[in-house]
Amino acid sequence: MDTMTTFGLVVLGFLALVVLILVVKTLYTVRTYTAGVVERFGKFNRIVQPGLHTLVPFAESVYFVDLQVKQAQFQVETKTRDNVFVQIPVSVQYQILSDKIYDAFYKLSQPQKQIESFVFNSILGHVPKLSLDETFEQQSGISVAVKTELDSIMSGFGYNILTALVTDIIPDSKVKDAMNDINAAQRAQVAAQARGEADKILKVKQAEAEAESKALQGKGIAAERQAIIDGLRASIENFRESVPGATPNDVMALVLLTQYFDTLKDIGTKSGNNTVFLPNSPGAANDFMTQILAGLKGSMNAGSGAGGLGLPVVNPAAPPPVVKT
Repeated sequence: MDTMTTFGLVVLGFLALVVLILVVKTLYTVRTYTAGVVERFGKFNRIVQPGLHTLVPFAESVYFVDLQVKQAQFQVETKTRDNVFVQIPVSVQYQILSDKIYDAFYKLSQPQKQIESFVFNSILGHVPKLSLDETFEQQSGISVAVKTELDSIMSGFGYNILTALVTDIIPDSKVKDAMNDINAAQRAQVAAQARGEADKILKVKQAEAEAESKALQGKGIAAERQAIIDGLRASIENFRESVPGATPNDVMALVLLTQYFDTLKDIGTKSGNNTVFLPNSPGAANDFMTQILAGLKGSMNAGSGAGGLGLPVVNPAAPPPVVKT
């Protein structure tokens, strides 16, 4: 291979390298959701959309602008109207407007820093006017106010504020503990009142039930006594018709004596009786009958004392009546 051939190959290689460099400098692509800002000799020339494009070699340069939604997190510390310091996390989602790419690229060098400054200014303009409770209650309202102010300001720089969320309100740990104690005390008070009302209702219902029970018991006793009187009256009339010449006292004595022995029989047959006191004199039955008859006669006479009240007149010297326990 001679010198001319070698020189020709070198020149050819150099030309191929130049062509490759020119192609690389001339052709470029813009991705989806991205815009290209083309400058010619350092001056803005045009904005290009996604796809394949060409540049003037060594005269033009391209810069890519991301059009996707971005999110910035901020932590704002401020004081409420009742002098409680709180931490307020704010999450801002923003996006460059497709028709204001020039403003977004050239007017702001650090957009997140500007957004952070406006967020601080908005929060500090609202929260100090509210108490701690009002801050919690108006959390969504604070978010709306921050978004509205940011949107009105950042739209002039080519940015669209999608959301500005106040994600939490964090007071000091001591304040949180105090709030929890107050809440627990209030709930305990409500529970105590509920228990008191329940006890009151239960006692009222028990009293009403007891009153109704006693009323029914009184009616039952009255009905029982009326039935006994009606039965005695019928027994006396039947006995006088069957036994001519019998007096009412004779009939009453026989009925009471029968009841007396029936009672003794009943006491003796029941297993729950432990002790029984009975009159020990042979004439106990007669004395018992005499006392009851005297009481019945006294109840029929209008007068004062036990007889007038319808109670049997008891002789203090008489043996004690039958008592079972």
